[in-house]
Amino acid sequence: MEILHVSAECYPVAKVGGLGDVVGALPKYQQSAGAIAKVVMPAYNTAFREKHSYEIVHQGGLWLGHDWYHFNVWKESTNELGFDLYQVDIPGLLDTPGVYGYPNDTERFLAFQVAVLDWLNEWQHQPDVIHCHDHHTGMIPFLLRFGYKYSRLKHIATVITIHNAQYQGQFGWDKLYLIPSFDLWKSGMLDWNGAINPLAAAIKCAWKVNTVSPNYMEELFRSANGLEGLLNAERGKATGILNGIDDKVWDPATDEMIPAKYGLKDVTKGKKANKEQLCKTFELDPSLPLFVFIGRLVGDKGADLLPEIIGRSLYEHPGELNFLILGSGDAHTEWRLQQARQYAGEHFNVFIGYNEALSHQMYAGADFLLMPSRVEPCGLNQLYALRYGTVPLVRVTGGLKDTVTDFGDPGGFGIRFLHASTGDVCHAIGRALELYRSKVKFSNIRKTIMQLDHSWDKAAQSYIDLYTSLK
Repeated sequence: MEILHVSAECYPVAKVGGLGDVVGALPKYQQSAGAIAKVVMPAYNTAFREKHSYEIVHQGGLWLGHDWYHFNVWKESTNELGFDLYQVDIPGLLDTPGVYGYPNDTERFLAFQVAVLDWLNEWQHQPDVIHCHDHHTGMIPFLLRFGYKYSRLKHIATVITIHNAQYQGQFGWDKLYLIPSFDLWKSGMLDWNGAINPLAAAIKCAWKVNTVSPNYMEELFRSANGLEGLLNAERGKATGILNGIDDKVWDPATDEMIPAKYGLKDVTKGKKANKEQLCKTFELDPSLPLFVFIGRLVGDKGADLLPEIIGRSLYEHPGELNFLILGSGDAHTEWRLQQARQYAGEHFNVFIGYNEALSHQMYAGADFLLMPSRVEPCGLNQLYALRYGTVPLVRVTGGLKDTVTDFGDPGGFGIRFLHASTGDVCHAIGRALELYRSKVKFSNIRKTIMQLDHSWDKAAQSYIDLYTSLK
């Protein structure tokens, strides 16, 4: 079976969030399971491209409305990622330093999808499955079914994975002319609430629809930023498959990014050494329990609550705990966190930005991970934390509900709370401090969570089973 993953992100080539981690790992594990998995993504102007060698496998050109663009498809030569990686280079559109956030994102990702399909049209064979990821690739299932130019590809099975339904890529009908010629009688397949909606089109046209955790799929049937009715109508082809993590990249016993490697037998000693180094760097007291937040500083993640959570917790538990934040996003939240350093003193620090190595060091050195998410389709951070013996404090939503059981319940190991509110999070922090003081129980939980299996092996096979069901 040959699978072509089409995505805007793929770690370590270009990553903004969990999408990049998934696309960087899932194909590798599918290869191990006996499938042929490939990835095609845009050729952004990133450090990865500069440091690796490529060969051109296709050259072409495309019309985007009234504008003509030349494009190249490059193949990474060393197979470093464990699967074939292709990148679509469209000068003037995709050769940007960043992935998203440009005024012409609609045009950029439309052109990317057209280039991918034009390239596929030249293949001597056809892949068995085209696996599309999020709205940036949502036009592909539609164009395969109804685009005149791609009629020879229409029998290829398509899957759309919704990593986050909050982002749908909508644009106005005034840009219809940008889309390659198709049967205009099928325009309704593009429409949702009066706009062209790539994610809605993908849900309508793909052979299967899945999300990145079973609970998130159930949540979307009730609340999906306006797509609830559509998803319920397409319920018969919808499913949830829980994400995994790359347990070779995320392994404290071999992780080159952390100061002190450790395993199950020396977890207490190893985490203590990493915590001491982390606290030294950020001027925190290593004798106190360390709570960390790692991620985008946006409303979906509950990051706007962090300044209040930190202030209230330090007031309720003076001199008893430390906080360390890593992330970037909303400018006002960034400013509030930086201001919080003035009243939090030696008990709080923040790093504004993205730093992959620091995130590994924080998972290794922290005692607790905060995830007060309003929306969390799967969540990978809590899985990384478990792997490193760090206890997650999570809101009961999406994949967090699927992966974390409260330590107060039979077999539990984490801390759960119901609402994304300062009060609920601070109450959870109080429970965490009680757990921390119970040294034997805390140590046993650390050893338990490090042994949980959240690798991609099971998830990769679940996807292969999903593809097989399309035959």
